[in-house]
Amino acid sequence: MTDGSEAVDIAGQGDIGSMMSRLGELARTASLSLARSEAALRDAAIEAAATELEASTAAILAANAQDMAAARERGHGPAMLDRLLLSESRVAAMADALRTIAARPDPLGVTLAEWTRPNGLTIRRISVPLGVIGIVYESRPNVTADAAALCLKSGNAVILRGGSESQRSNRAIHACLERGLASAGLDSHAVQLVPVTDRAAVGYMLGSMTDSIDVVVPRGGRGLIERVQRDARVPVIGHLEGICHVYVHDDADAAMAESIVVNAKMRRTGICGAAETILVHRGAADTLVPRLVGALSAAGCEVRGDPAVQRLAGEVVAATEADWQTEYLDAIVAMRVVDDLDAAIEHIAEYGSGHTESIVAASDEAAGSFFRNVDSAILLHNASTQFADGGEFGMGAEIGIATGRIHARGPVGAEQLTSYKYLVSGTGQTRPA
Repeated sequence: MTDGSEAVDIAGQGDIGSMMSRLGELARTASLSLARSEAALRDAAIEAAATELEASTAAILAANAQDMAAARERGHGPAMLDRLLLSESRVAAMADALRTIAARPDPLGVTLAEWTRPNGLTIRRISVPLGVIGIVYESRPNVTADAAALCLKSGNAVILRGGSESQRSNRAIHACLERGLASAGLDSHAVQLVPVTDRAAVGYMLGSMTDSIDVVVPRGGRGLIERVQRDARVPVIGHLEGICHVYVHDDADAAMAESIVVNAKMRRTGICGAAETILVHRGAADTLVPRLVGALSAAGCEVRGDPAVQRLAGEVVAATEADWQTEYLDAIVAMRVVDDLDAAIEHIAEYGSGHTESIVAASDEAAGSFFRNVDSAILLHNASTQFADGGEFGMGAEIGIATGRIHARGPVGAEQLTSYKYLVSGTGQTRPA
């Protein structure tokens, strides 16, 4: 175990490359001991960190208040401020998420498959940690706690690089994580926070730490994720944007459709699971479009519609081609009338980002077709897209929603932060010449 004093020295180094390389060396060493640690110790560290978060609520909120004041001075909009804001309930939710993560089964050493060959060899595939994970994120300070806990649960060391706008909040939360590790006797360098806001640290992390970082997970806006995907020299788990759709079938219950659409768009507009486009079957458009537009408008949402939507409802802004491919992250939604289920599927295939889509329909047959033919990471039937969240999936939390097809897809929890190896047992077999 270390007392974290070396981190203070690291922070004082002027050279970004030297500082980041040392963080990587410490993380690699910590990852080796963490991979061999007992699950009970890792869980104890996470539980202790949750207790520290609760005990340090006042200090965390004071740090967050400074971040919020600075963000307002820089002119950040409501969506950014909402992502940045912490409250007593949000800190409590962080602690609850950590305890949920700790309570889940150990994702390591799980037998994923087992078989015996004709020659008597028994082969097992078991789960193991990835190693060292670099996480680059913006604004949301809760990511500091969620990501660290998920990495610890899965036996991975982590280097966290949060956004400059949340630096004070992140430091206050990270201190709780360090104390949790110390209380369990684990290496405090298993969870490190890059101590500078210089963007050069991100560049070095992406391009020059292949010996110490095994995978990078970006979480933030399009600009950040594009940069990470472009510049990273190690594998990346992430998504570019969340252009999520709700398709309302012609047999949908109108009250259910209204409730789901308003929640999917307006519960929290700044999250990646917020709906950005509503598609309505032409057979129900005369009834549903006015109702949906009215409900969205009453909730404070601007609706941008195609000509059919404009004809059926007032106070609708004319949609342009750009609206079908825009992640608003704001109280704006695009709405389109489509001829049928196949047309809805075609629209999603053309404009969707592979994140989350929902169908509202009474027909299980329609839902089944939607599930088979839409290629997105998360598909829902008669439920809001806002459920695209690791916590809502029972994972406790998630690092993000992965939309790629390699390694992880959908909410990235502790189980998704593992790889595997093969264990082969014999009774003296040798391979014939």
